Amino acid sequence: MHDIRLIRDNPEAFDRGLKARGLAPLSERLIAIDEKRRAAIASLQMAQERRNSLSREIGEAKKAKDETRAAALMAEVAKLKEEIPAAEEAERVAIAELDAALAAIPNTPKPDVPIGEDEMGNVERHNHGVRRNYSFQPKQHFELGEASGLMDFETAAKLSGSRFTVLKGGLARLSRALGQFMLDLHTTEHGYTEVNPPLLVRDPAVFGVGQLPKFEEDLFRTTDGRWLISTAEVTLTNFVRDSIVSEDELPMRLTALTPCFRSEAGAAGKDTRGMLRQHQFEKVELVSITTPEQSADEHERMLACAEAVLRKLDLHYRVVTLCTGDMGFASAKTYDIEVWLPGQGAYREISSCSVCTDFQARRMNARYRPKDGKAPRFVHTLNGSGTAVGRALIAVMETWQNEDGSVTVPPVLEPYMGGITRIEKAA
Repeated sequence: MHDIRLIRDNPEAFDRGLKARGLAPLSERLIAIDEKRRAAIASLQMAQERRNSLSREIGEAKKAKDETRAAALMAEVAKLKEEIPAAEEAERVAIAELDAALAAIPNTPKPDVPIGEDEMGNVERHNHGVRRNYSFQPKQHFELGEASGLMDFETAAKLSGSRFTVLKGGLARLSRALGQFMLDLHTTEHGYTEVNPPLLVRDPAVFGVGQLPKFEEDLFRTTDGRWLISTAEVTLTNFVRDSIVSEDELPMRLTALTPCFRSEAGAAGKDTRGMLRQHQFEKVELVSITTPEQSADEHERMLACAEAVLRKLDLHYRVVTLCTGDMGFASAKTYDIEVWLPGQGAYREISSCSVCTDFQARRMNARYRPKDGKAPRFVHTLNGSGTAVGRALIAVMETWQNEDGSVTVPPVLEPYMGGITRIEKAA
């Protein structure tokens, strides 16, 4: 959420940020709506102040036994009592109109974010490792999974429809191992606190991270009005909603392994084979709450934590800085980690690490109290995948595959696999 006061103070800078996002200038329209809001507030305050003044004058007139004046004043009060509810409603409508307009506008990008219209404008930052050479034509994950009998799309479709997967045996265990490995890494080596959060949340939590109202169609809603989380970012970031934390508590670093649910409303026809794009998947989420001064360094740190997962799994990947036209709604700057999939012969996103500055904090009213005792300030929020478990499974399967269709277990996962070092065809 943007601060209308900052927009009024520097409308040109605000419009430049929107232009970088490919949006038309909005400052003039927003300031006009704010003028209506300010006028409505002023009108209500004047009416209330006049009513209070009249009450005093009525008392004075009655004390002076000036019944004629008292009656005239009381008639004016009665008229104000009829007018004030309308003024209150006008104020409410004006505030709601401004809030709705501000809530629909994405965060403005940081100055160093590359300008671009779509993913073609993203800029590679660095890469790690090299593509493996195979003496055979590497297969895609679904070919390996179906041939082994351990990845069952037919049963999943029978149970739930498209974009679901049933994993069995060694692949189910490998998926579980990946999630546990990531959690252990982030909690023991990277300083994150593990959380087991709810999977169902109410409207304010989803609004707080910027998914409502704009992205309602991408979410699943229950019959009682709650939302299934699309990522643990929703719950973890909202831990500080409507609160003022001490600066000593920052940076706050939280992680969770949860199922995630997405309708993939805009993904018709994309990645229909395999388990790259699912309605239900698991992901290890990283969330940081910081002061404004800490957030840039924390963004680099979070990226390094996510990269560490892929490095330990010995996967080839690259990091790209997303351009202005490809960033998420709440992001001010985003790094994507794209892992190389030998079977597909392409890089695919496996993690996205974003700094949202105070954009989400304003929507959540999340603040901290500085050590110097000055007035509370909005925190900065960051989130990243550390990483998507399903896509990590895909990358491990395709990278560590063998000519006979088996998959070697990366050494770092062996302690989680109970002595299994190779995933082979179901007996």
